[in-house]
Amino acid sequence: MSTIYFAPMVFESPSQYDATSYPPFAVTADVSLFTIRRSALEVLLIERRGEPYLGAWALPGGFVHPKEDLEEAASRELAEETGLEGGAWHLEQLAAYGAPDRDPRMRVVTVAFWAGCADVPTPRGGGDAAKADLVPVARIESGAVRLAFDHELIVRDAVERIRSRMEHTAVAAGFCPPEFTIRQLRQVYEAVWGASLDPGNFQRYVRKCGAFEQRVAPPLQDGFKGRPKRGRPASLWAARRTADGFPATTTRTLARPGDSTRTDASISAGNR
Repeated sequence: MSTIYFAPMVFESPSQYDATSYPPFAVTADVSLFTIRRSALEVLLIERRGEPYLGAWALPGGFVHPKEDLEEAASRELAEETGLEGGAWHLEQLAAYGAPDRDPRMRVVTVAFWAGCADVPTPRGGGDAAKADLVPVARIESGAVRLAFDHELIVRDAVERIRSRMEHTAVAAGFCPPEFTIRQLRQVYEAVWGASLDPGNFQRYVRKCGAFEQRVAPPLQDGFKGRPKRGRPASLWAARRTADGFPATTTRTLARPGDSTRTDASISAGNR
């Protein structure tokens, strides 16, 4: 049997690397944290305390420190600027944005993250943020609220990511309590998609798509002061998750209202 030899890999040593040969740039991390209030999709924003864009609304975020990774920086900035940390949400990387003129100070590349949760505690401004608040996404999409830098683009991309993933994963459950009714889940779809869904079609989808599992319904409660017991409470459901903790993928697609694309494995969310 012949022996195979591999040539050792040669790497440039730090002494042979001239960092000044490349233009300097910074890296930031920005967070789009979404929730649903008053039947509307809202995003967490901060009011900038300093220049550039003094007083403008922006996503919470900031520069990545030399010895921290991207998600760590995103979580730190979220806590510093809004007072929110350790919440019931999972930051997921969205995309990187690196247009040369996106920041007037210098060349800055940002890595954007997004998350959705059922309930966001009352935020409070801190650090570089004069204040923090939840703002309806519809006001950003309509142009009523303008954002600093390219944060409007980031929000729009994050919203589209959520809307598209709701068609074929259990990601919408992130906006619900750990256990929820089908009606609560449908209200999430309606708030994020901005359209009413047929209750019967939606219930069939949840039961057959494979991304949600039914939990035991709560027991009947005794009536008060001799009143008869009320009807059986609605069944509770939970999202299935992958081994990595991500929302499970469905076995069929729930097409958004207005989407003319249909396949054999898709279900229309509208009336039939």
